[in-house]
Amino acid sequence: MGKTLMLCDCGGSMKLDAKAIGEATGLKCSMVHNGLCTSGLDTLAQMMPAGDPVVACAQEAALFDDLSAELGAPTPVCVDIRDRAGWSDEGAKAVPKMAALLAEGMLEHPPLKTLDVESAGMCLVVGASDVALPAAEQLSDAMDVTVLLSDAPGILPDGLDILSGRIRRASGSLGRFEVVVDGLRRLDPAGRGELQFGAPKDGGRSECDVILDLTGNTPLFPSPEKRDGYLRADPGDPLAVARAVFAAAQMQGVFEKPFHVVFEEHLCAHSRAGQTGCNRCLDVCPTGAILAAGDTVSIDPNICAGCGSCAAVCPSGAVSYDAPPVQFLFRRIRTLAEAYRTAGGTAPRLLVHDEEYGAEIIALSARFGRGLPADVIPLAVPNIAGFGHAEMLVALASGFAAVDILAGPKTEREALDPQFALAVALAPEMAARLRIIEPMEPDALSDALYGVKTEPLDIRPVLPLGGQREAARLAAKALNGAIEAPLPLPQGAPYGTVVVDNDACTLCLACASLCPTGALGDNPDKPQLNFREDACLQCGICTSTCPENAIALRPQMDLGDGALGARVVHEEEPFACIECGTEFGVKSTIERIIEKLEGKHAMFTHSDNIRLIQMCDDCRVRAQYHDQSAPMFAGKRAPTRTTDDYLKGKKPN
Repeated sequence: MGKTLMLCDCGGSMKLDAKAIGEATGLKCSMVHNGLCTSGLDTLAQMMPAGDPVVACAQEAALFDDLSAELGAPTPVCVDIRDRAGWSDEGAKAVPKMAALLAEGMLEHPPLKTLDVESAGMCLVVGASDVALPAAEQLSDAMDVTVLLSDAPGILPDGLDILSGRIRRASGSLGRFEVVVDGLRRLDPAGRGELQFGAPKDGGRSECDVILDLTGNTPLFPSPEKRDGYLRADPGDPLAVARAVFAAAQMQGVFEKPFHVVFEEHLCAHSRAGQTGCNRCLDVCPTGAILAAGDTVSIDPNICAGCGSCAAVCPSGAVSYDAPPVQFLFRRIRTLAEAYRTAGGTAPRLLVHDEEYGAEIIALSARFGRGLPADVIPLAVPNIAGFGHAEMLVALASGFAAVDILAGPKTEREALDPQFALAVALAPEMAARLRIIEPMEPDALSDALYGVKTEPLDIRPVLPLGGQREAARLAAKALNGAIEAPLPLPQGAPYGTVVVDNDACTLCLACASLCPTGALGDNPDKPQLNFREDACLQCGICTSTCPENAIALRPQMDLGDGALGARVVHEEEPFACIECGTEFGVKSTIERIIEKLEGKHAMFTHSDNIRLIQMCDDCRVRAQYHDQSAPMFAGKRAPTRTTDDYLKGKKPN
């Protein structure tokens, strides 16, 4: 590959076998440096302009970035093999894991899409006067500050824009907040003595870039820690208030915010013709960034915090994670498994963790405890809640013998737990190989991982293609072998079939006309209702649309090839037109209509109107046109008069 791997044993704190690592990775390895960030920095500086070094140290990545910028050289790839492999009770056996981590670390990340968020520095400080006013005075030198007091003290400082009232509603995010204030009272600057407030007014509106909430009350937003530009602090904790003031002062300028998800409106199954279907993303979004918008939903990228829960639960792929895309995550998983096996490993275990709590507890375990076992390969993801059932199954089907999800105190379990349950239901024989662990300290992490013996899976690793839905089906098929019966799934699963009550169904086809994915369809040549199971999202629009309540949902996954094609779920005999014999409509429906109308309705008593119901469209139009009692009958058409007719009728002079 032309790359040189720069190794460092971090002051002799771990043993590295350069020859074995080189053979396992296929890279040319340098000597094992004792301190690449100190005594070995000159060696690295000499290699940067001419070579293409890969630095086996991520802890000092900022230092190496600065060095490359100073030299005008490309930024080196930095991969952490110390905390995740070398610092371990089993570090001597961790060469296959190091090879896997290095292979995954050298993957080229797709570019990140961003939008610009601009904050002009207008800050609204909310709270009681004893806390809010000092905080506002500290911020006033750096920002344009307005204070909204919850009380009305007698003595107020000059030089601040001070209001009194209570916030009824707040919306928006950094750079675009809007608040509605009730009991709004403006400071009256006129008069002598103590400053006074004016008369209260409800429904006052204001806009600002940053909100500093020092009330100690219920947050203005759901998941307040995820709302950019909204800062809260306990008014009774001076240190927390000082931190919040400092953070607020930094929130002005132009910032780049990632587009965390991609939304494809035409795939959304939220609603059709006023009938509500899928609400999964609305139910799990912790920030309120997703709102109903007619037949689809809308996602505000400014409010979206990138937890990924919506992408994990979306049944159609309308919402997909894009920072980075799910296909890149599948590639990372596959690369880790393949590199581990190529380097001589047999049964790797995947430890999925977030980039904050999980990375920190792993680093603490490595520094002060036993570290990770040699067969446990950590995989950092932006948010654990975004690692759904498809990703869990793909990890097993790619060659991992087990998958452990490291949840933290802030993990959205309401999104993760159903996804975990769905993964277990899709691969019931793999239940013992899937775990959610929630260690509260580094030693507990080691205790949960050491001493676990996992046999390798006897399957051929799959190559996940397409989106999460396609990858989940492919992985489930590989993990379940030659299973014939459909797998029963929990309620709310995005896979399943429909059960049609043939006695109640009239083949009105309202369900087929509104099915967002075409899982339900008709046959233009005969009265049929067709169903394709692999396309069914279990959104429920068909059940709410059916006027006869003839459709029920059954969550399951049929791994057979029959689920990929359409099958007839209800069929009836067509009716033959009494005039021309053309087949149309449903025989039972037409007969039922005749039974209800003939002799029981004025228009269908002592007349031939009942025959119109028994005719096809063309014959019905012809019959009505020529029927003398029909509204459209205009009598016999008068003959066309010609010039000769006019001349014959003219009298001679």
